[in-house]
Amino acid sequence: MPTQSHCSIGQPGVPWGDNERQQWRAQTRIQREYQVEVVPKIQALAEHFELSQYGALSYDANRYPLFCLKTRLWDASKPTVLITGGVHGYETSGVHGALQFLATEAKHYEANFNIVAAPCVSPWGYETINRWNPNALDPNRNFVANSKAEESAALMNLVAQLPQPALVHIDLHETTDTDETEFRPALAARDGIDYAPGTIPDGFYTVGDEQNPQIEFQKAIIESVRKVTHIAPADENNQIIGSPVVADGVILYDMKKLGLCGGITSCQYGSTTEVYPDSDKVTDQECNDAQVAAVKGALDYVLTQL
Repeated sequence: MPTQSHCSIGQPGVPWGDNERQQWRAQTRIQREYQVEVVPKIQALAEHFELSQYGALSYDANRYPLFCLKTRLWDASKPTVLITGGVHGYETSGVHGALQFLATEAKHYEANFNIVAAPCVSPWGYETINRWNPNALDPNRNFVANSKAEESAALMNLVAQLPQPALVHIDLHETTDTDETEFRPALAARDGIDYAPGTIPDGFYTVGDEQNPQIEFQKAIIESVRKVTHIAPADENNQIIGSPVVADGVILYDMKKLGLCGGITSCQYGSTTEVYPDSDKVTDQECNDAQVAAVKGALDYVLTQL
């Protein structure tokens, strides 16, 4: 169980200013390379998908281009599926799970769906293994009008320009032990509030939208993933990360109100996946497989509803 609960930057009870944000950024470092681990996989998929660049991060535009992949033979009579990964760049299987789905499984669904994917929304976060962007902003709380997070603003612009609205949106995430040991303490310090210790759920779960839960859809995702990895149990309060469990492995958030990526469309079927990569019961590959299983479970369910 994670026990660390302290961030050394700033003064307790005082929100960060520019100096503290710069101090925080100075502590980050490149730990892996987007151009080596991710971009070649995206480019390889251009043999089958239409590859386009929908933006670039101003921190280093050459290093951090933003890519999306779309069905080549787009058919307006088919519903559209949006897949997003790496909104939190440090959540590795969100990126590589999206790429794996596109490389291995997407072809089985293209007869029924148009598919568009942004596999790595936050490449700076990917390289620094970080939840935030360089300005200490969480992209997944900044999918709002006039967003100050470049990553969020660029993706919203991409979605606004899609040929038709998405029927399905699957946003691929992880919940890691470092959420509790590093990122939540830093969030409390940044905002000048007391850190309230929490727990990390041991297993996979999904987050649906309070305004459109689609519980049977969430259940279908859970059952598909259950074949690959274990599902997070509810805690003693029948909660997962402080939210009531509404079905096995399913909780709900108000996506739009919280500025989450899951709220960037008005899709009928939406889910945010949460893989647990720090379990001794799973491998990195199994985490990627779980993300693929989640997308498959989602699309297989939607096919029964069309």
